[in-house]
Amino acid sequence: MAVTLDQTIGQKQRSWLATIMGGQTFWVLIAVILACIFLSMATDSFATAKNIYNITRNVTFVAIIALGMTLVIITGGIDLSVGSVLCLCSMVLAVVMHAGYGIEVGIAASIGTALLVGAFNGVLIAYLGFPPFVVTLGMLSIARSLAMVASNNTVVFEFGPDHDKLLALGGGAWVFGIANPVLYMVVLALITGFVLRWTKFGRYVFAIGGNEHAATLTGVPVPRIKVIVYMISALSAGVAGIIQTGWLGAVTTNIGAGMELQVIAAAVIGGANLAGGVGTAFGALVGAALIEVIRNSLGLLGINAFWQGCFIGGAIVLAVLFDRLRNLRQGE
Repeated sequence: MAVTLDQTIGQKQRSWLATIMGGQTFWVLIAVILACIFLSMATDSFATAKNIYNITRNVTFVAIIALGMTLVIITGGIDLSVGSVLCLCSMVLAVVMHAGYGIEVGIAASIGTALLVGAFNGVLIAYLGFPPFVVTLGMLSIARSLAMVASNNTVVFEFGPDHDKLLALGGGAWVFGIANPVLYMVVLALITGFVLRWTKFGRYVFAIGGNEHAATLTGVPVPRIKVIVYMISALSAGVAGIIQTGWLGAVTTNIGAGMELQVIAAAVIGGANLAGGVGTAFGALVGAALIEVIRNSLGLLGINAFWQGCFIGGAIVLAVLFDRLRNLRQGE
């Protein structure tokens, strides 16, 4: 039976549309849009410029770390230490600048700390065969303890001669009134998306998550890629810590506490599969946006903020259920 060119094009278009609509990220994005429409009609304060500004700025910290977490999850791993790594890197930046060093030295020390922590996690997991859950759970405690040691468990709010530069870096709005953290998030998301979609490293990451044994047999340097992935995850936490320090104007040893749950939730809600092999940078942003909209809506609707954990946990379960049902349909 002959197939015309128009039929072929129509089939490809339907396949493309079906792929988009069949993806979890698409439906999460729809949920975010519908939630925003509902809240705009149900409350007088949601759609205000000030509230939108706060939402877009607040979502960036979880979203930036979720970009790194997505790479880890794609390889079939997990990183529970990101909240504590954010705290440690923030504290290193604050302590170094408080000692009188410039912002460049402080940022370099913070980034170096993040990469060192990520390399430590990666080596234990990739070369020594430690379970990612155990290694990163241990680092969760170690990193926060080191932050307490570095600051003597005190609040640091004076950042030396470059104090104003740091506050402008995290709290300013240099381009068209858009909060700087939002600009950083967009740039990092574009870089992450490009790396995953168009580079050999990105193909290796997906190959490891899809079938690590097969990836090894085909010549993929699995241990080295895993170490790099965990270094990227820690680096994303370090970058978020630097930005958040500039936004808050102070660092305490409880900063980032419990953040790992929100980050993992953002990645999973956005379409990353905890079994590995699936995930996108855009999905991480959409997942983080849904979490922030939920958090913001609780106060506006007069709902007790303690319900936030229930909504986030429920969203994770629904995301995993959606992915499970999709896999069953594909299996049929």
